[in-house]
Amino acid sequence: MNILKIGAAIVAMATSFALPPSASAQSRGKVLVVMSSAQELDLRDGKKYATGYYLNEFVVPYRKLVEAGYEPVIANPKGDLPVMDANSNNKMFFGGDEAARAAAEKYAQGIEQLKHPKTLASVVAEGTSGYVGLFIPGGHAPMADLLKDRNLGKILANFHESHRPTGIICHGPVVLLSALRDPDAFVASMIANDGKANALAAGWPYAGYRLTVFSTGEEQQLEGPSGLGGNVQFYPVNALAEAGAHVDTLANWHSNVIVDRELITGQQPMSAPEFGDVLVRQLNALRR
Repeated sequence: MNILKIGAAIVAMATSFALPPSASAQSRGKVLVVMSSAQELDLRDGKKYATGYYLNEFVVPYRKLVEAGYEPVIANPKGDLPVMDANSNNKMFFGGDEAARAAAEKYAQGIEQLKHPKTLASVVAEGTSGYVGLFIPGGHAPMADLLKDRNLGKILANFHESHRPTGIICHGPVVLLSALRDPDAFVASMIANDGKANALAAGWPYAGYRLTVFSTGEEQQLEGPSGLGGNVQFYPVNALAEAGAHVDTLANWHSNVIVDRELITGQQPMSAPEFGDVLVRQLNALRR
């Protein structure tokens, strides 16, 4: 199935992209926005897929943060420009509204700090106490680097221990694996399918958490010559379940957002508007 023509059912689930009011003149606090530096994802059989962040999964929640008065601060592993997955630049993810898609693309191009993010290492060195929350958009890119990034693992642990809102959408929740003691070994075990992954997950901070992530059914719809052009090395649902999470997904392409303690997760692009609203709500709740 063509990734750009998933169907009318998906379009119906999307919410049109409207221009938000101006952000508050006084910041309500900084929100760390962690993005991938990856531009391609390794697939099975030596194949690769050109990827990056998903436009609506990044811009829709980002703008909701800004309009609510929060100050996003972008960081990624290399401190380089995150690239957009070309397949996400489609009006279907904005309720079929071409003007909304164009507005989102223009908005992303106008974010100056997107061109010069902080590095995750610098965030760790400076400490995370200056941030009120954490937001990580999806796309397949996080599966290429963030899920094994030790600096991100330290950042996640800090937010987890201090109970600060941590919002992650689509493929993004797979980055929670970076908080494992040895994420490289865990990921290698998932790829090899050797049955050792569960034992390697001992002590994972998110064991027992209820969350959602891009579903296996959704992923399988994208695998093929008109989509990814191959098969992913493992499914995010399986990896998070092996690590000890309770993974709940709805029918393909239906908005799904789950909150468990500090963690807010969204299932896929159709969840972006609801996810952004819930993330802002959880941040606002800390200020009361």
